[in-house]
Amino acid sequence: LCSCTSPVADANSWWSLAMNPIQRPEMYIIGAQPVCSQLPGLSPGQRKLCQLYQEHMVFIGEGARSAIKECQYQFRQRRWNCSTVDNTSVFGRVMKIGSRETAFTYAVSAAGVVNAISRACREGELSSCGCSRTARPKDLPRDWLWGGCGDNVEYGYRFAKEFVDAKEREKNYVRGSEEQARMLMNLQNNEAGRRAVYKLADVACKCHGVSGSCSLKTCWLQLADFRKVGDLLKEKYDSAAAMRISRKGKLELVNNRFNMPTQEDLVYVDPSPDYCLRNETTGSLGTQGRLCNKTSEGMDGCELMCCGRGYDQFKSVQVERCHCKFHWCCYVKCKKCTEIVDQYVCK
Repeated sequence: LCSCTSPVADANSWWSLAMNPIQRPEMYIIGAQPVCSQLPGLSPGQRKLCQLYQEHMVFIGEGARSAIKECQYQFRQRRWNCSTVDNTSVFGRVMKIGSRETAFTYAVSAAGVVNAISRACREGELSSCGCSRTARPKDLPRDWLWGGCGDNVEYGYRFAKEFVDAKEREKNYVRGSEEQARMLMNLQNNEAGRRAVYKLADVACKCHGVSGSCSLKTCWLQLADFRKVGDLLKEKYDSAAAMRISRKGKLELVNNRFNMPTQEDLVYVDPSPDYCLRNETTGSLGTQGRLCNKTSEGMDGCELMCCGRGYDQFKSVQVERCHCKFHWCCYVKCKKCTEIVDQYVCK
């Protein structure tokens, strides 16, 4: 894990915009310190974009938050569960390793920005973009109308590429160096995340007509639910390609028996830590105290989650809604049921 001390993953990251709510530009008093100088984690290139597109920053923060939330959902039952730490790096030193987990994090974060900006355009929140101008799909029935206000995924993609990639592109590294390998890895995974959002966007339609007769349909381009994007990127994580840097300064496969990854695939350059024990050097938080499933043979099972250290059992009280009944009109009334359940935590 020789890249642990590499300067390529700075302590600060634009991900920190997720941790501190950003005020909208109109809320700043005229003559006050500009919003961009107050935001931590931005590279020089990102700060310049912030100055040009201040109103976008709120939605970059929203995109980062949705990405972190999705990352934590996708890895909730794994040893590494996408934990955030209380500093401007958000995920801590674990991101300094060019692992599969880092690859997923970069991809889902770039996807989150595309998603948030595309939707903000449609909702009229940004002055530099509006509804999608995607051309009418060729397979859309001739009598259906095209041109409802769609999510502007084209603008979201372009802006996310400019903003997210700026940090990588503004640095020059020695050709064939580990730093250049990590930069190329980050750019590849950023692109894979953006393409996942673009690929999953689809046509949505609404019926018009007397008494819902659907004699006419209006259609538009609509983003997929972000959970689908997370699911797709998790599949890409599972099949991520191990890469190394060539003397010519390009990423190449470690194992030539596999196909070269496309722009939609994730890549990594370092093996992952096992995340079993707390390690300040790698940033691993370890699995001590994590809940595990005694009956599962998967990664959430106590044997794998606890790395063979064993686990403790305790009883907890769970209160759930139960015996729900619908009352006319119009509410549901439930009782509260208490249950004592066995839970298990890693030693």
